[in-house]
Amino acid sequence: MIERVVLDTGPLGRLAHPRPAAGIQAWFTDLAAAGTIIAVPEVADYEIRRNLILHGLDASIAELDRLKFTLTYLPITTAVMRRAAGLWADARRRGRATAPDHALDCDVILAAQALEFDAMVATENVRHLSQFVNAFDWTR
Repeated sequence: MIERVVLDTGPLGRLAHPRPAAGIQAWFTDLAAAGTIIAVPEVADYEIRRNLILHGLDASIAELDRLKFTLTYLPITTAVMRRAAGLWADARRRGRATAPDHALDCDVILAAQALEFDAMVATENVRHLSQFVNAFDWTR
């Protein structure tokens, strides 16, 4: 059983749809029914929210807000950002950067949030995130 899951932007964005597809809804329901603590990391909320605002998708923004208050919300803290900076630097030293050097690199912030919460990451981007944290493809 998975005890704690942090949602990456893929599954979070799908769940924020006013009428989520059956696949993501079933996965989410099964996870919750198993007693898994499901968390919305602030960095993923930011990534999804900025695009919803840009495109005027008010119903999806309302659904994202509902998820944020229904599930466990993980704010970005100083400890998270310091851990993310360490992950960012380590990935570059190993030649495994997940974003250009001048990019904010939300993947390392998300990974740091998951590490601080002692959780796995549900994602569609296992290749990037698995170098930092336990990550799994929610579609499998």
